Amino acid sequence: MGSVIDEGAFAPRRLDRHATFFVAGHRGLAGSAVVRRLEAEGFDRILTRASSDLDLTERGDVFRFFRTHRPRYVVLAAAKVGGILANSTYPVDFLSVNLRIQSNVMDAACETGVERLVFLGSSCIYPKFAPQPLREDSLLTGHLEPTNDAYAIAKIAGILNVQAVRRQYGLPWISVMPTNLYGPNDNFSPLGSHVLPALIRRYDEAAAAGSPLVTNWGSGTPRREFMHADDLASAIVHLMEHYDGASHVNIGTGQDTTIREVAEQIAHITGYHGETRWDTTKPDGTPQKLLDISLLRSTGWAPSVGLRGGLARTVAWYRRSHAELRAA
Repeated sequence: MGSVIDEGAFAPRRLDRHATFFVAGHRGLAGSAVVRRLEAEGFDRILTRASSDLDLTERGDVFRFFRTHRPRYVVLAAAKVGGILANSTYPVDFLSVNLRIQSNVMDAACETGVERLVFLGSSCIYPKFAPQPLREDSLLTGHLEPTNDAYAIAKIAGILNVQAVRRQYGLPWISVMPTNLYGPNDNFSPLGSHVLPALIRRYDEAAAAGSPLVTNWGSGTPRREFMHADDLASAIVHLMEHYDGASHVNIGTGQDTTIREVAEQIAHITGYHGETRWDTTKPDGTPQKLLDISLLRSTGWAPSVGLRGGLARTVAWYRRSHAELRAA
């Protein structure tokens, strides 16, 4: 199983633009951004499959797919994701589905000797009260945020899976930990969305309806770091060509803001002029999540999409695409 590479024999280098490149989860926020980036950089054998054509939780189907197509590169962006409400309501689903997807894809990729695989985790892997900004070595040093601990455990298992493959088979796979993402193809559903797309939908609908009041969950005081998905995709391709190490790599902007401040920006961009109230009976989640991106910056990468401009682009995309949204 797997194609063993001698320790120290691999060095990051420019990816072959003509090699088969499988993006798992290409319809999602992160995966679709990766596909856009690959297309812009001239990759001409990008392999994708909708879940209706390839169910990544079905182990036999995944192995047959890899044996048939034998991709050289893989980005594993497929996952069951959601916000505080979804994670709190369906923890078994978030644990079971994500573990199956990860194990199936990585085992099949290992068997067929995939050269470079990038696993996408989530910043919720870090302990709830880990020192800020969050460093890669804070992993497994404390208790997780209980509202999404099942999802976090699945993602931690994915990181350890990558590290195990590196140790046992020598394959130069890596893991990345994106901060809170936003952009085209996000999930804007009322029950399944993360905080930023939920705010965009809420304020856009309120602006269109002329509603006098918008009520948001929590106090608005938690601090969050937000990154446009196009920056994530840029960082992933960069790391595939410039980084090989056992440690996962934080991907973020290095700057955070309060949920209240983000809500104010979205209200302004959508043209909402009514009142905003905060329901403090609802949970806030982790008080702050800001990633230390020193390791990422040491590879020569930096973000390029500012929050205000990225929000404006996302609101414009949401309005154009509203009728086609999977969660509308």
